[in-house]
Amino acid sequence: MDTEEFFLPRSRAANERLHALVPGGAHTYAKGDDQYPENLAPVISHGRGAHVWDVDGNRYIEYGSGLRSVSLGHAHPRVNEAVRRELDRGTNFVRPSVMELEAAERFLATVPTAEMVKFTKNGSDATTAAVRLARAVTGRPRVAICGDHPFFSVDDWFIGTTPMSAGIPAATTELTVAFPYGDLAATEELLTRYEDEIACLILEPAGHTEPPPGYLTGLRELADRHGCVLIFDEMITGFRWSEAGAQGLYGVVPDLSTFGKALGNGFAVSALAGRRELMERGGLRHSGDRVFLLSTTHGAETHSLAAAMAVQATYAEEGITARLHALGERLAAGVREAAAGMGVADHVLVRGRASNLVFATLDENGRPSQPYRTLFLRRLLAGGVLAPSFVVSSALDDADIDHTVDVVAQACAVYRKALDAADPTPWLGGRPVKPVFRRLA
Repeated sequence: MDTEEFFLPRSRAANERLHALVPGGAHTYAKGDDQYPENLAPVISHGRGAHVWDVDGNRYIEYGSGLRSVSLGHAHPRVNEAVRRELDRGTNFVRPSVMELEAAERFLATVPTAEMVKFTKNGSDATTAAVRLARAVTGRPRVAICGDHPFFSVDDWFIGTTPMSAGIPAATTELTVAFPYGDLAATEELLTRYEDEIACLILEPAGHTEPPPGYLTGLRELADRHGCVLIFDEMITGFRWSEAGAQGLYGVVPDLSTFGKALGNGFAVSALAGRRELMERGGLRHSGDRVFLLSTTHGAETHSLAAAMAVQATYAEEGITARLHALGERLAAGVREAAAGMGVADHVLVRGRASNLVFATLDENGRPSQPYRTLFLRRLLAGGVLAPSFVVSSALDDADIDHTVDVVAQACAVYRKALDAADPTPWLGGRPVKPVFRRLA
């Protein structure tokens, strides 16, 4: 399929209708059509396994499915069966369902480093609850976030630190400070500068690079020494690093941790977990001030908890994490070989753990480039690959990977032409894709 002949008229019309009715044209900024080449943002009709179809009838191999949440593939039979069973039994009651007990027991067996868990619907609610709890138990106002990690919450304590800080009082943002990943000395300096003011350190325990040796252990020791709460945001690392997340893989136990994304295979479920001493402050069996930890009407819908239990069972019984790594390693090797073969190995880069791959697009001077990303995405889409990242799902097979690598090679051939011309503009087809976090639309 040649890019110049690749049009999405129905998707384009649907996008226009979406923008007229939904701010941003999507319910998640990362799904916005500004993240895709102009007029080449497919609107999805349906998906099955590792494939999705748009409203124009095109089929794609999909990566980063559900913003990394759909790790087993779309419409996974075991998950769907568990969900259907609960739908016929009622999904939401005036008192806890027995499903809440069973789901908590299953989760804490999967993540044995935690002693209590509370479920909710999205990652932001879980991380904000963790921050509120840390502030309550320490009596301290400040939050220290890892400045090298892109996202923690839609709530003011985090969004106020981004370029999209409109509507957030400066007084709120001033209570959030940042530390660099992997640098214990800089983190200790921050904790000393704000001695007895920082309630918590919150970070993704791992990202596009592995933790430096001793780093997480050192961070645990720093938190203990300075009396603050250590929070691991395991939204992405949960299940993709190990069934028990990064804490299970690296053996460092946080005070609190948050899970989501892969936990429900696309169904809305997330979790705040941690030490009983802290978590119980949001409960009824203590003598201190009550903490409004999490209280949501839909937080324990039975079908979402059933989905989470089915996901955990599938991971454990079918070795899903190992499969994700194997697929990712095959993909990364193929992409690197294709890029090298077309002479762009220094410009099209694959980074991250094999189960959580992203790609970087660098210009002729080796700098990250949105125009070159646009060129690359256009060619992938024309070849039937929908890939804002290269994050794999277990539903992919070797043929999917091989096709992806073939399409990447074709994209890299065009990339080489643009580099030789020192100008990707003729291959963009319109405005470049844009970063999610920017001050102006």
